[in-house]
Amino acid sequence: MPLSVELLGFVAAALTSLCWLPQTWRTLRTRDTRAISLWTQLLLACGTVLWLVYGVQILSWPVIVANTLTLLLVLAIITMKLRFG
Repeated sequence: MPLSVELLGFVAAALTSLCWLPQTWRTLRTRDTRAISLWTQLLLACGTVLWLVYGVQILSWPVIVANTLTLLLVLAIITMKLRFG
């Protein structure tokens, strides 16, 4: 695959994965999870796992990196939702 296509994938991956960072940080800081839907986060985590498996099967590093990072951030949010209500 051309380097420009891989770079495009990594930029897209960074933007879509890092969008969860502010929510994770805010939740860690405030411990307020009332406005967060547990079901939405669980469905997102399941979908992200499937994307990660897909990325591994096609050996696409942008897909693997993006979904690994997203999964870590979403799991942190789920953990805080379960812990803090």
